[in-house]
Amino acid sequence: MLIPFFYMFSTSLKPESQLFEWPIRWIPDPIMWENYVRAFQELSRIAPGLDFWRILGNTLFITILAMVAELVAVTIVAYGFARFRFPGRDVFFILMLSTMMLPGIITLIPIFVIWRNLGLIDTYDPLVTGIWLGGGAWAVFLLRQFLLSIPKEIEEAAIIDGANTFQIYYKIMLPLIKPALLALGVLIFQGNWNNFMGPLIYLNTPVKFPMVVALKFFQESLSKEAPKWHYMMAMSTVMAAPILALFFAAQRYFIEGLTVGAVKG
Repeated sequence: MLIPFFYMFSTSLKPESQLFEWPIRWIPDPIMWENYVRAFQELSRIAPGLDFWRILGNTLFITILAMVAELVAVTIVAYGFARFRFPGRDVFFILMLSTMMLPGIITLIPIFVIWRNLGLIDTYDPLVTGIWLGGGAWAVFLLRQFLLSIPKEIEEAAIIDGANTFQIYYKIMLPLIKPALLALGVLIFQGNWNNFMGPLIYLNTPVKFPMVVALKFFQESLSKEAPKWHYMMAMSTVMAAPILALFFAAQRYFIEGLTVGAVKG
């Protein structure tokens, strides 16, 4: 499983003459750290204004805003399904879960037409504010399972002390579901960081591209010239590194959140 990552990193440090050697040279000689600088210099040459910091800023902007929006939305919905009784609650919950069986490609064109009619193509709105309008059924399900494991006596005690619904949600429930929120945050961050189809469809201006689309743009531009796989691997390594770092930093909460949420249904 780790061999592809090691090969990617190793290739990113190779001089061009060692790219297709056989047997594979796993440790380059010499080690070309400058490939990382040259890769983004090549990208800036192909698309003026699209440098490393611009790409990183675009990616973080989209990813963080979308993650926060989805966490807020799914937390509210999951809390409603787990703690409130209303007519048709179970039916609505089943209908929501059934949307997970529909391939995303089915709604791709209708959603695109809606955003186009709103005049929001080539903006970040479909990638960020669109989170509030749907999606995240799996996250609602996972968070609901976690909320069901919390004793109702905690809420009843808060009500006796005079807490209203918002105070119970904000001051009691959110701190208690912190492990689940962190686990969801990692998964949602990863999903938005690696989201390729959305930015590819909605963004037309290269300077607005996130890293994953810039990588594809870079690959297509280089296909007209001699392939520069060491530069491609350098950009791929930069794109994968934050996700790996985030997972290792938060893996304790990630595993705890997924495990506890699966205990009670």
